[in-house]
Amino acid sequence: MRRASITRKTAETDISVEIDLDGTGSYDNRTGVGFFDHMLDQLSRHALIDMTVRCEGDLHIDDHHTVEDVGIALGQALTQALGDKRGIRRYGACLLPMDDALVRTALDLSGRPYLVWNVLLPTPKIGTFDTELVREFFQALATHGGITLHIDALHGFNSHHIAEAAFKSVARALREAVETDPRKSDAIPSTKGAL
Repeated sequence: MRRASITRKTAETDISVEIDLDGTGSYDNRTGVGFFDHMLDQLSRHALIDMTVRCEGDLHIDDHHTVEDVGIALGQALTQALGDKRGIRRYGACLLPMDDALVRTALDLSGRPYLVWNVLLPTPKIGTFDTELVREFFQALATHGGITLHIDALHGFNSHHIAEAAFKSVARALREAVETDPRKSDAIPSTKGAL
């Protein structure tokens, strides 16, 4: 079963994450940060990864630790659920439109974390949410999930649309990458024999 459960407790956050890579995209995410919960719901729904996230963070300071630490825990859960990565497609890509926004994602579950972020969010806030935290989340996810992750916003003027398109685009690419390849379901997807 490609499932994982992670708990992470620091002086700043107390987090639990449960995922099922072979789910239907059901979600129950509660971090105390409304916009971020909405983005996690999109990630789950469009990746078809069942996801439950709970976080109690130091929101009296700001949302930074909550968003970054959930990215860390989610990346760790992804790594745990994938195991040796036997049988996965490994690569995924998506070009996703959302009204004025157009976001392209390409990713590799390589075990070599790297983020390329070519996304301009034109406003500093979406409601009360700091837009710079979108990058912080994906940086943490890529680092702790061992993902080579390229995200490019090709068009867009509405920060909400751009951010949401980024989450959905990553989700669709991730969905493709974690799927089992029916032609190589018993093989590690690398000529090295390990990822």
